[in-house]
Amino acid sequence: MPDVEQLAQRLRSGMERIIVGNDEAMLGFLVALFAGGHILIEGVPGTAKTLFVRLVAEMLGVTYRRIQFTPDLMPSDVVGTTVFNPKTTEFSLRRGPVFTNVLLADEINRTPPKTQSALLEAMEERQVTIDGQSQPLDGLFIVCATQNPVEFEGTYPLPEAQLDRFFVRARTTYPSPAQECELLARVARGFDANDLPAAGVVCVATQNEVLSAQRTVRSIHVSPSLTSYVQTIAGRTRSAEEAALGASPRAAIALLVAAQASAAINGSDFVTPDDVKDVAPLVLSHRIVVRPEAELDGVTAERVVERVLASVEVPKDATTIVSSNE
Repeated sequence: MPDVEQLAQRLRSGMERIIVGNDEAMLGFLVALFAGGHILIEGVPGTAKTLFVRLVAEMLGVTYRRIQFTPDLMPSDVVGTTVFNPKTTEFSLRRGPVFTNVLLADEINRTPPKTQSALLEAMEERQVTIDGQSQPLDGLFIVCATQNPVEFEGTYPLPEAQLDRFFVRARTTYPSPAQECELLARVARGFDANDLPAAGVVCVATQNEVLSAQRTVRSIHVSPSLTSYVQTIAGRTRSAEEAALGASPRAAIALLVAAQASAAINGSDFVTPDDVKDVAPLVLSHRIVVRPEAELDGVTAERVVERVLASVEVPKDATTIVSSNE
């Protein structure tokens, strides 16, 4: 679809003005945004995780809030609470930072499960419950959570139920020597990551454009053989001998919608097997639990996904468009 493709190009161009490398994270952001999902970003400190989120919010021109997750953070610090006003003798709602468009949950694995779970209702139902009252969130709402994959002291690993709520997981990595030289050259020319407007970052989309793009993504055609292809991939992860836990039906749905987003980003009005393959590592890897004995042999969830994709036969008629969609 041209409108989604052009919007994706504007966003990607804006990212590339600031971020050097990290193509996986860029794709993950675009897929999550256009599919209406949430993203978990993993990477060692200093690899632009927070910068990615701030940059996307700036380019969308939407509200942005950041929560620094710590061991003493309470659920009310996330969703808000009701406060008694002695002058009016009434209770009023004090909204928490979850009431925003783009929410950065920084180092989400540094807070206890009780606080982590405060985000579950918001992520799944786009609402929160405060003192028994449901409070709806904005139509455009995306949680961008970060975590450090190598430092585990004082952390609380995300439970599988919460991991499954993240539409995609993307990783930020160290740049190549050439990319790092380009980054240093930009800094030498005066680039300051704390002053994005001075770096030329401008709003390139409206909230309505993004919501319209999300509706367009859901209208991308998926052939019956492609739907079967997605189901077979999800099923194979459950029967893989290296996996203790495979992809859930929610994961299969996410894979299908992510493939629709990928097709729209590429300017196509139908999903191909390549679209599925491009997004499968982003959608499935964090939802697969590898058996301990396989982990000792160096098997990772990404490797399981790779083997599954290689083992599933690609349908030859997956790109056939039925007459009603032509």
